[in-house]
Amino acid sequence: MTAKKTRKAIPKPARGSGPPRPARRGGSSRAAASDAQPAYGRVAADLEQRILKRTLKPGDPLPSETELASQFGVNRSTVREAVRRLESAGLVGRAAGTKRLRVTRPAQSATASSMSRALTLDEVTFIELWEAMLAIAPRTAALAAAHARPENIDRLELCIRTVETARSSEGAVGGVVDFFGSLAATSANRVLVLAMQPVTRLLAPSLRRMIDRVPQGRSRIVVAQRCVVEALRKGDADAAQTWMTRHVHDFRRGYEVAEISLDTRAADV
Repeated sequence: MTAKKTRKAIPKPARGSGPPRPARRGGSSRAAASDAQPAYGRVAADLEQRILKRTLKPGDPLPSETELASQFGVNRSTVREAVRRLESAGLVGRAAGTKRLRVTRPAQSATASSMSRALTLDEVTFIELWEAMLAIAPRTAALAAAHARPENIDRLELCIRTVETARSSEGAVGGVVDFFGSLAATSANRVLVLAMQPVTRLLAPSLRRMIDRVPQGRSRIVVAQRCVVEALRKGDADAAQTWMTRHVHDFRRGYEVAEISLDTRAADV
């Protein structure tokens, strides 16, 4: 007798299995975005969140590459690339003479440079920068009047002397930029400090051109800034705000006299 061939039983599909159902609209967009991000990007983003939430505080050592690779289930090369991104952002760094990475706080100048680059790449125009200055500077002056100390006044007067005595327009503009930076520092508001720096830096080229083309431009700047400082010395917030508003409006008039188009992109100067 020949043995009968037995058919293998075909297993029934498990409940809930079968062809995948189309995902609900908007159901897993966040997961999809996460999957699309490279592994080193996910590691960097996770570590950045730990730093921002102060789970990792400035001065804390960063876990070693091996430890991070184990935590995230990735290769050490992936961790290395993620750490490079954090270093570029100024969130981690090495102290002089050491190899161990620690959490750091980005310098204000580095943050301002990053913001300036972003604004330049976004093709902002001088009119946008001027409008931002008009919104920021007068209120900054008013706050500075409430917090000004003798050393702050001395610093601002030094900036004005630089504007007045600089042999080149570039040196004068450097004094103007320093004046606004020092004014923001005097306001004791760190948000205003960070907001002021990229705006004044990007306005600097057009301001230099205006000083070169308008003979009285530099003297008008000096007069306005001295009036602002006098208001600060008296602790008069209203006067400081009023004079700063006039000062910023005078910038625009100077641009018009110098025939500088405010629609010009900052990157084009």
